[in-house]
Amino acid sequence: MDGANTAVRMTALDTARAVQSVLSEHAATTDTTAAFPVAGVAALRESGLFGLLIPRQYGGLGGDVADLVEVAQVLAAGCLSTAMIWAMHCQQVDALVRHAGSRLREELLPKIARGEVYIASVTTDSGKGGHLLTVTASLQQSGQTVTIERDAPIVTGGEHADGFLMTMRATADAPDSKVSLVYVPRDQLRVETRGNWDPLGMRGTRSVGMKLTGEVPADHIVGEPGGFRAVATDSMIATGHLGWAACWLGAARSAMCDLVGLIRSPKRPQSLNSRSDLTAERLARARMDLELVSAYLHRVTAEIVSHREAGISVDNPTTQIHLNTLKVTAAEMTFQAVDRLVQLAGLSTGYLKSSTIPLERHFRDLRSASLNYSNDRLLTATGTLTLLDRAVRLA
Repeated sequence: MDGANTAVRMTALDTARAVQSVLSEHAATTDTTAAFPVAGVAALRESGLFGLLIPRQYGGLGGDVADLVEVAQVLAAGCLSTAMIWAMHCQQVDALVRHAGSRLREELLPKIARGEVYIASVTTDSGKGGHLLTVTASLQQSGQTVTIERDAPIVTGGEHADGFLMTMRATADAPDSKVSLVYVPRDQLRVETRGNWDPLGMRGTRSVGMKLTGEVPADHIVGEPGGFRAVATDSMIATGHLGWAACWLGAARSAMCDLVGLIRSPKRPQSLNSRSDLTAERLARARMDLELVSAYLHRVTAEIVSHREAGISVDNPTTQIHLNTLKVTAAEMTFQAVDRLVQLAGLSTGYLKSSTIPLERHFRDLRSASLNYSNDRLLTATGTLTLLDRAVRLA
């Protein structure tokens, strides 16, 4: 890492630590009420972190995906819901930076860097669930304008978004795999919220259903018309899996920090014996889970950074296998680590909402990780890709 990159990383991390305190302060209330974390997102807007991945020429911090991974862990230690909202926003920003046309970049990126625009993702579809690369709703183009009518069963933070990146079938007669990505400002949409949001965990993400209808200029299409697959494989899949894994690791690590601190405290419950071999063994296994996720996360992050710096496409079986493996492994092992911590802490400290440490909240939040773009779907894809990588190039 050169001096400029080091300075960006240190500035972003210092800023994230300051914002983390705001997220921590509101995390319990956000969870209890299943409310969007307004205070935390406001702090992120003001901090400049919404523009972490935006080049300096547009007023951003000029960071890369390695910075995203480090900052996400810090924020998730404060509130996983808010960190995931931020990471998914950054996923959308990366797609705009790398694939939007020049006019849209010039108009939109400075606003994002100033914290004026929070972007939500619209990729789910009532007809096909969360499958990223297909959609049923189609764009209607008239001259230089495209019309959008989109039903999405889940839009994370959509009620509070200032703009949306949404997938649409390229034309009415195109196959559902011929998909365009379109940026739509909220003030150019008619928005209808559908259903309620009362989940087990990740309650602050407010991932409600929405119907979105409106018109935008045709140059709001990001990437080539019908070419969303290239945007997804180059940008959105990589930043999504890296950002999610980093958030889950940050939350699980925070849970372990809390429990280790309690075990070492004079106020620890009698049931937590710091000299017990059983305590040591259970802590060791949880620590190994986190060590392995951290090592693989940083290895795959380095691979993506290296490919981007060299101008090498990440759309190859080996790299896609590594990204899929990261997501599945991080989802399973961070939840497993917190499950071990709950077992070690016991009923009153690990399982009750009234506990002095929020293991119970971390447990519920991380249970969602394997469902957030289903592990089953990724494992099926990885198995197919494995047949294309005869050399079995491991990370």
